[in-house]
Amino acid sequence: MRCKKEEFVKDAIFHIYNHSVDEIDLFNDRDDYLYFLQKLKDNYFSDELAIYSYCLMPNHFHYCIKQKSDRPIYDVFNRFIISYTLHYNAKLKRKGKVFANKLQHKKINDEKYLIDICPYIHRNPVKAGLVDLPEDWEFSNYRKWIGSQTGELFDNEILIKYFGDSDYYKRYMKKFDENEIEEYLSDKI
Repeated sequence: MRCKKEEFVKDAIFHIYNHSVDEIDLFNDRDDYLYFLQKLKDNYFSDELAIYSYCLMPNHFHYCIKQKSDRPIYDVFNRFIISYTLHYNAKLKRKGKVFANKLQHKKINDEKYLIDICPYIHRNPVKAGLVDLPEDWEFSNYRKWIGSQTGELFDNEILIKYFGDSDYYKRYMKKFDENEIEEYLSDKI
């Protein structure tokens, strides 16, 4: 269920996601993925958001984000999603919606959900059969979680608080039960 506007308050944490319309590919090549990420970078400041985890998939995306200011997360996302939609339609010489729905968001009020949403997000490409290992997928911040890459779009607060270090997170990922989190997610809808 989508959150109400009044739930978007400072220090709230959200699972943000959306799917493409008619299951079309949102990202047709590497440049599209990079453009999408760049548009997010262009539209947020680190004092506004803490991006814990993300994964861009061919036809959808997931983010786990903390709102650190009074600016609602949906405001940041709506701005860059409009920009991406214009880019996508111009590139493919098409018109119309690119995303199936308005931006989807669930407020994370439960510590178990918070701990498991990041592995769930990072394992998406493995579950979809796109790669064998999460670190093989370029369009997530899993590599930042395990310390093999540095850069923007990663806040390590959850990693440190709940996993201690990247070695423990790697071990947790190996034993992570996707069925458990999917049951939890379906209960929250």
